[in-house]
Amino acid sequence: MTHAYPTPDTPLKIGTRGSPLALAQAYETRARLMAAFDLPEGAFAIVAIKTTGDDRSLIDADRPLKEIGNKGLFTKEIEEAMLNGHIDIAVHSMKDMPTEQPDGLVLDCYLPREDVRDAFVSRHAASLADLPAGAVVGTSSLRRKAQLLNRRPDLKVVEFRGNVQTRLSKLDNGVADCTFLAMAGLNRLNMADVASSAIAPEDMLPAIAQGAIGIEWRQSDDRITEMLAQLHDTPTGQRLAAERAFLAGLDGSCETPIAGLAVIDGGEIWLRGEILRPDGSDRLSDEGRAPLADAALLGQELAARLRARAPAGFFDWH
Repeated sequence: MTHAYPTPDTPLKIGTRGSPLALAQAYETRARLMAAFDLPEGAFAIVAIKTTGDDRSLIDADRPLKEIGNKGLFTKEIEEAMLNGHIDIAVHSMKDMPTEQPDGLVLDCYLPREDVRDAFVSRHAASLADLPAGAVVGTSSLRRKAQLLNRRPDLKVVEFRGNVQTRLSKLDNGVADCTFLAMAGLNRLNMADVASSAIAPEDMLPAIAQGAIGIEWRQSDDRITEMLAQLHDTPTGQRLAAERAFLAGLDGSCETPIAGLAVIDGGEIWLRGEILRPDGSDRLSDEGRAPLADAALLGQELAARLRARAPAGFFDWH
């Protein structure tokens, strides 16, 4: 069944956070929909929605995410707007997304994945190895903090929240000697030159689904389901099926240092994953391969193996 496409009189409303990066991702989604269906820009409306994770008072206070809440920090208000019919689709950074969606919503459309690597950003050093002992690293990511302290326990890590522009401003003000951003975000903002260097996954395994944009919509909306089927990137979907199943198997949240990356290699899915103590004192890693059709099963199995190896209290907050 073919449904009527949106028009300037009845635009499709695209919900997003209001940061420059979130808006860039919404613009990319709009551009892909325009190209796929030969529609004018006016057939779409970008609707910026403030989430709990965007609260300036929380960002300025540099409170750890654990103190504010965990799952849904950057999604709850957007999903509520969609369930209420105020927006038609939502564009998300997949690394922010819980592994389960509210009843009535579906998240099964992914755009082609960008660079998965972390970017090392410093005004004084070219790479992590160049940092002197005792250097101050700014990050709000428990994964990055744990990975750093596991590799360089001599470093001092301070809370460093905010969007890309906010974090760069803090760096310029001397709050820290370096920070980390996602290369994908810098690329989408045309700011790749901000990175002092990109860190290979072998040296710092990225966050689950880093570099991927996901589109969420109401399950009952057949028109949107039909349209988004034209946008979905199958290889990205296969990779995220493995990674998000791995995350779900570990009950991952903003409180849990987990990293993972799936790659399609010779018709197989190759998944690497690791879990760390929050203070970086211990790290467990594993990897596996499976047929593409078994990507999610591979993620579940890898999570089960790591859970079995982790001693009691492994994820306890320090």
